[in-house]
Amino acid sequence: MSESSESSVSSVPAESPRIIALVANPSAGGGRAARVLPSVQEALRELDPTLTVELTRGIEHAEDLARAAVEAGRVVAALGGDGLIGRVAGAVADADGLLAPLPGGRGNDFCRGLGMSLEAAAAARSLASAVERRIDIAECGGIPYLGIASLGFDSDVQVIANKARWVRGSQVYTYAALRALLAWRPATFTVEIYGPADETSTRQITGWAVAAANNRYYGGGMALAPDASVEDGLLDVVLTSRTSKLRFLSSLPKVFSGKHIEDPSVEVLRARSISVDADRPFQVYADGDPIADLPATIRVRAGALRVLAPPR
Repeated sequence: MSESSESSVSSVPAESPRIIALVANPSAGGGRAARVLPSVQEALRELDPTLTVELTRGIEHAEDLARAAVEAGRVVAALGGDGLIGRVAGAVADADGLLAPLPGGRGNDFCRGLGMSLEAAAAARSLASAVERRIDIAECGGIPYLGIASLGFDSDVQVIANKARWVRGSQVYTYAALRALLAWRPATFTVEIYGPADETSTRQITGWAVAAANNRYYGGGMALAPDASVEDGLLDVVLTSRTSKLRFLSSLPKVFSGKHIEDPSVEVLRARSISVDADRPFQVYADGDPIADLPATIRVRAGALRVLAPPR
């Protein structure tokens, strides 16, 4: 991290006690959030006996609940998948509130990237010793996200993963990748990259995917962008060019360790924003949800969100 970006990031001790509003999506993670909700409530009430609990009816409702909680002076504890937490984070950031993310989905990659426990009640208890950090939010077409936005092969994977019902947990993404591989044909992507020093460049690749990473992880622990940081004010742009299906398949396990970026077919660049298009239609997915159609512009909002998390 550069000296300038380091100085723009703060980690301050959490004040205690805090008043907390829990915003929960009980259907997240195939019902996982509903199963852990009682233990999460119990843990949070130890921190705040006045805890309020609101169950979401959809994304817009979750955003409204978050804004209302900030206006009431409460920390917003968001229990759900990465998609819900990302949208709640956007509402909290716009209202200059404080977010306490809690893992309640299948992947939980945002909490993983922050170094939090992936057991929801344990994560809730850890808020007692958490610190306040300022982190980046990314946006695609005005929709906020916290993890990785991607398109191409990843779009096909997400469609399959979101329809899967009998595969549980993060293994759904491995299953979906294998299914998508069978029907995949290469696409051509054009990417305009606006770099850290206002320089611009254009990349045109034929191959697999384009991704703009705010966080290291997606897909339940895949380190697609192993050097990405939510505190550097930049996106890690991962471009995956054409290789044989057999070679691509053999490299999939390397994504969990981040060693896939050593392959010549993978290029990683840093940017403040990108504009991307392709030679056939794709939806851009982020945090497990479709958020935009092509062409799309993706940018980072440096230091836009205050979050309670373990120390950096």
